[in-house]
Amino acid sequence: MEKNLDENSNSFPRKDEDHNNADNTPHSPLLENEDKVDAKPDGETEKVDDDLVQGEPEAKEEEKKEEDAEVAVEVPQEAEPETEIEIPPPNLEKVSEDIDQFLEENNHNNEEKIPEFVNKFLDLVEQKIAEYDGSETKWGESMEKDSSFLEGVNRVTKLMKFLTIIIERGNEDNENEDEKEEKKENKNSNSMLLNRIGVIQQRAMSYLEEEFRLLMEESRNQNKSENNHDPKGKHVAAAEPSDAEPIETVMDFPGFTEEAVTNLNKIAREMLLGGYESECCHVYAVSRKYAFGDGLHKLGYERISMDEVQKMQWESLEREIPTWINTFKECANVWFPGERKLVGLIFAEHPSVADTLYTNLTRVVTFQLLNFAESVAMTKRAAEKLFKLLDMYETLRDTVPNLENLFPEEIVDEVKAEMTSAKNRLGEVAVLIFCELENSIKSDNGKTPVSGGAVHPLTRYIMNYLRLACEYKDILEEVFKDHSKIERADSTSRPRYPGENQNENQRSSNDKENTSPFAAQLTRVMELLDTNLEGKAKLYKEVALSCIFMMNNGRYIVQKIKGSSEIYEVMGETWCRKRSTELRTYHKNYQIETWGKILSCLSPKGLNDNGKVPKPALKERFKTFNALFEEIHKTQSTWVVSDEQLQSELRVSISALVSRQTEKYIKFQAEDIENYIDELFDGNPHHQAMARKKA
Repeated sequence: MEKNLDENSNSFPRKDEDHNNADNTPHSPLLENEDKVDAKPDGETEKVDDDLVQGEPEAKEEEKKEEDAEVAVEVPQEAEPETEIEIPPPNLEKVSEDIDQFLEENNHNNEEKIPEFVNKFLDLVEQKIAEYDGSETKWGESMEKDSSFLEGVNRVTKLMKFLTIIIERGNEDNENEDEKEEKKENKNSNSMLLNRIGVIQQRAMSYLEEEFRLLMEESRNQNKSENNHDPKGKHVAAAEPSDAEPIETVMDFPGFTEEAVTNLNKIAREMLLGGYESECCHVYAVSRKYAFGDGLHKLGYERISMDEVQKMQWESLEREIPTWINTFKECANVWFPGERKLVGLIFAEHPSVADTLYTNLTRVVTFQLLNFAESVAMTKRAAEKLFKLLDMYETLRDTVPNLENLFPEEIVDEVKAEMTSAKNRLGEVAVLIFCELENSIKSDNGKTPVSGGAVHPLTRYIMNYLRLACEYKDILEEVFKDHSKIERADSTSRPRYPGENQNENQRSSNDKENTSPFAAQLTRVMELLDTNLEGKAKLYKEVALSCIFMMNNGRYIVQKIKGSSEIYEVMGETWCRKRSTELRTYHKNYQIETWGKILSCLSPKGLNDNGKVPKPALKERFKTFNALFEEIHKTQSTWVVSDEQLQSELRVSISALVSRQTEKYIKFQAEDIENYIDELFDGNPHHQAMARKKA
């Protein structure tokens, strides 16, 4: 027993000995087990000792290895369900919220490190761009997808601005060497991230720019194909769309749908926010430039240079003016208001950009049209151009008051000055042309009288011209009022008429009234025409024929004035009564000069000889009557009285003067005389028929 105890003592040190030798003797797990076994009952201890002696730990170790092997084989089978569970991809919506929160919280912080989810967000945005750029997703197919795409681009832009600010602030900070070294790594990382964001943004903006261009072109081509104008260029309103009533609608011109405008606005907003203003504006400007070109072509208007206008014949240029007028009105009343509304809707968040685009586009078209007006005004003056010039003047005049509604405030004054200048130039030329009527009348000094005393061509021309001019009475009165100094030019610029040199106190009370400059000019033209006709009447050898000439022209003038309310209003009732009195005077003079001698043949004066009428004398009287009447018929049947009323009045008065003698010595019976009188003033000789009757 002692031996055993000694052996045990030698084999298993005591605790205090073990503690004392801890630093010198390695600590063995087997010894720990022996220590623990010693504390158990003897039976178990012996068993454990037997196991240790028989090498059971090695067997258990092998058994453990086999169990581990079995577990190793079985583990994949048990873990297989876990490998089938896919990890969900990063959620763009969730990552976008993180981005928004990050930007909001760190907007003014230049020390915050960029979190990893920023790269995840950029990966998702790149994937979305690839889907659109690769035609997997088309713009307009899904409003939700389009909005998500634009929101992603918006966050990319914000990230780029944020990083740019951080890097710029880092460059400006006065840091010590240690702080610079610490932030150098972050700065390099941020710069690399900024480069990546820039590439992504550039790709996104390139896609948006192309989509913006396509939307602009699709709307332009659709509008181009629609027949919104009739052949004369008059605007025809397009039918309203059948969709729900839009909140804001663009006018029929430029023809963009509400959906197209909405998409264009969204794209433009992101492009301008991302710093791609020039690219977006360039696409818009080019598209609208060609759209306006299409519209001008549709109206038949083609740009004509100033040199080409100066070289054109008036007949050709005259045909261009109505097209110009229609085009100008179409621009002022339809195109420009529609264009301003369109650009305002597309660039709603950037009104200054919208104004610039609108101004650049409409300024070109406006000045192009004004250059044509100026060019026409610079052509050689001619009377036949007056009315087309007044039409152009009226078009510009009616547009000037509305310029504030057509153009932005910063260029209204410039456009108004140019338009007013062109208008005044046209008005000035119109005044000069009208005043040159005096010169045209004065220069008509031909020495060949009109055959048969008919209405002189000058009279027809002047009266028809004045009648048309008075249809523009209101415009001409305005023009003459604005250019009264031109009307009162030096005496060398126009001929004087009788009474023009009288002072104000010598003029009639009618002239002292507040007469418009145009009415005064019209009166001068009429007085000058009268003077000219009086001179032409003196070219006739027969006084009676000169009276017929003055009656013909006088009646023509009165009828033209009475037939036009505008010119009658200008000339007035007093003037017309005066002319009617002059006509009666010419009529009376004609009767005396023509029928005075022939009537003396029928007078008993000189035939009474002591109460008897000598037959030879009576016979001679009748013979003279026959000869004179035949001569009058022969001559005056070639004269012309074109006015039927005047012709009838003359014939009736002649019949009343000529006595209807039925004596046998008068070869013309009363009925014959009336018939022959009815043949007067037809402009056709009838003396041969009279000769046959005489035979």
